[in-house]
Amino acid sequence: MRASSARAGVAEMSAAPTPLQIRGRFLTAVVVPVSGGAGEAFYAGLDALLQQSPQFFADAPLVLDMAGAPGFEDEAAFEDLLSALRDRRLTPIGIQNASGEQEAAAFSAGIASLPAGRDRPVSTPRAVEPAQAETASAETTEPQDDPTSGTLIVTEPVRSGQRIFADRGDLVVVSSVSSGAELVALGNIHVYGRLRGRAIAGVGGDTSARIFCQGLEAELIAIAGYYKTSEGFGAAFAKGRVQAFLKQDTLAIEALK
Repeated sequence: MRASSARAGVAEMSAAPTPLQIRGRFLTAVVVPVSGGAGEAFYAGLDALLQQSPQFFADAPLVLDMAGAPGFEDEAAFEDLLSALRDRRLTPIGIQNASGEQEAAAFSAGIASLPAGRDRPVSTPRAVEPAQAETASAETTEPQDDPTSGTLIVTEPVRSGQRIFADRGDLVVVSSVSSGAELVALGNIHVYGRLRGRAIAGVGGDTSARIFCQGLEAELIAIAGYYKTSEGFGAAFAKGRVQAFLKQDTLAIEALK
């Protein structure tokens, strides 16, 4: 009887579930102010912004800043707004600076109330000016701005889920970029390591922008709206040291010598 009891105890122990591990994650979200309401002017400005930089905003996590926003105190108003944003391939994940009534309505519509983050302005001349709200873990090193040139320098590896936007010039990553990460720059992109994930240069329409990397393993690269996915890189350039640039309205890739 004792042996049977021991075997039963071992079986119960082996069937115990693995403890759940919760990890912190760096998340950069686009913040859109709704202070003037969600009328025709709001959607017109938003559409103009999306047309200017479609790759940057496609499927981006979106936070709605409700500071001073009129209405939105019932679930139906929020559902209409969320539906309109999703139709534009935007992914609303929460609200900030909302009243108690707005928080309750948003919760009923399926999005959460979030604390306000630190903003980095997106360089656009349009009426709606979203900003990046960065919530960094203790492991994350802040990007360094060069005020003289507008270059943004990132000295740490860019992890999966991170989105780095150089809104005034070039983006320089001293380390590698993980799969699932995204680099976006008004100017050139330089990666002194392996480039995985997505790299989007010249988002303001700069057709002279280029992408340089020490190891091309990206899912997608794009310059001024022209893009190629990994299937179109060609075997000769896979994992190689390359530069990408526009040549006669075509995104070209060449080996670095």
